[in-house]
Amino acid sequence: MLKGLSRAARDRAGAVRRRHGVAAAAIAAAAVASLAATSIASAGAPAETSKPFHGKALQADLEALVKDGNVPGALMSVRSADGRVTNYTAGVGDIRTKSRVPTDGYMRIASNTKMFTAVAALQLAGDGKLALDDTVEKYLPGVVRGTGDGAAVDGRNITIRQLLNHTSGMTREMPHLDKGILPIRDRYFDPRELLDTALTQAPTFAPGEKRVWSYSNAGYILLGLVVQKVAGRPFAEVVTDGIIKKIGLKETYYPGPGDREIRKPHPRGYLFAKDDKGEPILGNLIDITRFDPSAAGAAGQIIATPSDVNKFLVALQEGKLLKAGELAEMRKTVETPGWPAGWRYGLGIVEMKLPCGVTAYGHGGDADGYQTRAAVTTDGRAVTIGVTNDEAGQLEVLALFDKALCAK
Repeated sequence: MLKGLSRAARDRAGAVRRRHGVAAAAIAAAAVASLAATSIASAGAPAETSKPFHGKALQADLEALVKDGNVPGALMSVRSADGRVTNYTAGVGDIRTKSRVPTDGYMRIASNTKMFTAVAALQLAGDGKLALDDTVEKYLPGVVRGTGDGAAVDGRNITIRQLLNHTSGMTREMPHLDKGILPIRDRYFDPRELLDTALTQAPTFAPGEKRVWSYSNAGYILLGLVVQKVAGRPFAEVVTDGIIKKIGLKETYYPGPGDREIRKPHPRGYLFAKDDKGEPILGNLIDITRFDPSAAGAAGQIIATPSDVNKFLVALQEGKLLKAGELAEMRKTVETPGWPAGWRYGLGIVEMKLPCGVTAYGHGGDADGYQTRAAVTTDGRAVTIGVTNDEAGQLEVLALFDKALCAK
């Protein structure tokens, strides 16, 4: 297990792991033999852009994560409060060739995309083009009307703020993913198609119901359509020009239609094969690096390197993306029942009260083949960790994430 982790950190990580859609504990226990056969524990030394910051200890912990979490590869970027950056890798980037994990390689950052989507919406609010407590109906009149089981979903009752902080009651998951990514890996989904499908699903609760919260990917698909309508241009352009180019993220991009590959260098991503009942065939890995990410849209489509995610988080905290008023709105949080103790959700961002007493803001993301966690502390220390299987290692990833953020 990882060295020096607090009981609280393990409990928090366990809470996340138990909520994951796969029987993670069983997977971890059964996958040891097959993954060991791929020599996944061959680790790379930290690649430094500056003086190491707790370099040896964090490198050892990342290697332990690969071994204990039973993931093919892992990469991490740590930015100290004074701007020093150290990148780490462990395991292998390709289980077939046994090649090393590329330093600071590209990954699908999945739901970390929600931070970008939220910033785009808040920028429009800061420019007076959108109001957080307006209903969706104002910007997309007549569009959000549920059908079938989703008949109660109505854009006249849902506000932009509720989409941002997951209190709209819209469905969490998307029906097109019911059978997993493999049957649709080459298919492009238009955001409106995704929304229309989501509108057939029953709401989890009434919009804004007190002390009720439910994470909703569908809500962020809808939010992307709102941003696109208000801005008057494609959502990808809004994010690219207003965020990625604005702060010089040279290793972050929003894939276009049909763009199924990941730019090089990148580690390959894996998932477990499933049986006829949808249960994982333990130890049987499928390479899922290549697929069309449009199924996630504004909820999870962006690809980036760990160090670029850290740059984004620091720029956001330093006020380079949002005005003070909008950043304050972003950090107004609600309770998140079922999430780890000390976590609350703002507008597209998670507030984390860490076991060491430090407060951090960030997000996480699980795409098929890739699992990432990213945050920046209030004093400017940023950490992004990624592993190349989103179905294993959840406990170990979150525990090391806490430890790296708390390191002094």
